[in-house]
Amino acid sequence: MVMRPSESTAGIRIERVVVGPERVEASVRMGPQVPLRTSAVPGLVDIVVEALPGIVRHRCECGSARGVVAELADTEIPHLLEHVALEIMALSGSPRSLAGSTSWDFSADGRGVFRVALEYDDDLVALAALTEAARIVQKLADGDTRMRHVDAVIEKVRMIRSGGDPGEVS
Repeated sequence: MVMRPSESTAGIRIERVVVGPERVEASVRMGPQVPLRTSAVPGLVDIVVEALPGIVRHRCECGSARGVVAELADTEIPHLLEHVALEIMALSGSPRSLAGSTSWDFSADGRGVFRVALEYDDDLVALAALTEAARIVQKLADGDTRMRHVDAVIEKVRMIRSGGDPGEVS
């Protein structure tokens, strides 16, 4: 199934989503005003780890021996988005064993377009987590260091898992 989400964040846009039998794959376009690397936003990963401490337990297969927090402190913004989405999924009831990946081919897709893939146990949960992660990372990249809404986001995704009405979270 291919989806073209009409909703997008201002600078980070999820342009195309393919829902396969085991994973969701999305094209994520970074607007020109959004930095491509996490290191361009001072303290970004510290804020994420404080709000989502389970991220420190993530493994990263990028080949770095630095550990996931050090890796996320200087990586591509969509790579951070991948880990935030996976943590939202885990906190909403998905297995922590689910994996994700972030890749890019700027010559084929254009500068600033990344491919983010998430394994899932519930496709709607993965889609919601990806969308919410994009909103969260966009706010952080814009300098909004308050992650006061993260509990509401997790509750919204839990509601989607249970088939309830998630309502709006801002």
